[in-house]
Amino acid sequence: MMNAIELNNVSYKTKRFQLDDISFNVPQGFVTGFIGANGSGKTTIIRLIMDLLQADKGSIRLFGKSMNMDEVGIKEKIGFVYSELYLNDKWTIKKAEKMIAPFYKNWNHDTFYDYLNQFDLPYKAKIKTLSTGMKMKLNIAFAFSHDAELFILDEPTAGLDPIVRNEVLDLIQKELINENKTVLLSTHIISDLEKIADYLVYLKDGDIILDNYLDEIIQNYKIVRGSNDLLDDELKDLTIFHEDNKTGFTALTKEHQVFEELFGNQVMVNNPTIEELMIYLGKGDIEGSHSSHQSQDEVASQ
Repeated sequence: MMNAIELNNVSYKTKRFQLDDISFNVPQGFVTGFIGANGSGKTTIIRLIMDLLQADKGSIRLFGKSMNMDEVGIKEKIGFVYSELYLNDKWTIKKAEKMIAPFYKNWNHDTFYDYLNQFDLPYKAKIKTLSTGMKMKLNIAFAFSHDAELFILDEPTAGLDPIVRNEVLDLIQKELINENKTVLLSTHIISDLEKIADYLVYLKDGDIILDNYLDEIIQNYKIVRGSNDLLDDELKDLTIFHEDNKTGFTALTKEHQVFEELFGNQVMVNNPTIEELMIYLGKGDIEGSHSSHQSQDEVASQ
């Protein structure tokens, strides 16, 4: 499988933040969900990928090349959607297109104009008159109008109402009918990923916790629920995270077969959602050697 993006042992440090030996891949032809709490470093990594920041060490390759080998050629293949629209708000959309189009040899005015119509964006409207949602739609229209192969989307649905969010997600899915198209979608709205993600990268405290196809992740991790008296200390050591409440325990584990063999239908075993994976892996011990033990009241208060 070809990778659209490869990070190998990338480190980056400021006075307040550190990424240390970050490695992960974004496979070509899939939607990769890039998740992590606010401040975990997702936007910093995206800026490193786009060569807006320089890594202290390690390598970043896009389409098999480092950015300094062919910056213009690589960036022409990327549709980049920032979390904000960085354009002069005194410009009209028409003026913005005039300024941006020359950077892309495959710029397609007809495609861009079709997106404007689809999104109800007047061509001669000034950017300062656009709402947050309209600005994000414009951002997407620019990214999707020059025949890009890789879309890097940094919180593209933040601040959008549910109807517009669904429009944006449907648009991304339509683009991926072509199997050569690749998406790296950074978001804190996990329900967006439940709908479209094929691959998952989870960044926690500057470290990569997950980097795999979603199907394989769900095969490896299971949610087990049962009566509190079933969960002794030995079984707790087989959990990555567990919590007790009045109705019983909930645990994330890679050893669900042990629970099933011991207790049969006394326990329920389910596939985790992406949101459950993020919460429980975020609070638990990834190695599974020392499970985290919190009540639901404690979890809710954090």
